[in-house]
Amino acid sequence: MAQIQFSRGINEEVVPDVRLTRAKDGTNGTATFYFEDPIALSNSATEDITGMYLIDEEGELSTREVKAKFVNGQPKALEATYIIRSLGDWERFMRFMERYATEHGLGFSKSS
Repeated sequence: MAQIQFSRGINEEVVPDVRLTRAKDGTNGTATFYFEDPIALSNSATEDITGMYLIDEEGELSTREVKAKFVNGQPKALEATYIIRSLGDWERFMRFMERYATEHGLGFSKSS
């Protein structure tokens, strides 16, 4: 079980584009998630977006850095940034992403 939520208890069904950056020494980095037309922004969504929660069997990772993108005054996408502050945080995040990728059929490609 590896899920992403924007409101507690409501799983986001849209699979995001995820971009990772990491310091050369591996001590810190960022993960930027981009969700195109997420259910959290749909007309049927009634819950407030309170953050992004990455939930798996180990527990929860969370961030409050969530921004909505608007096109012609309508919400179109969500962009969330998760800050990784240590090697331990990086390893924990990667374990979550491996589980999430396996469950949602994602692949990993390294940029050149």
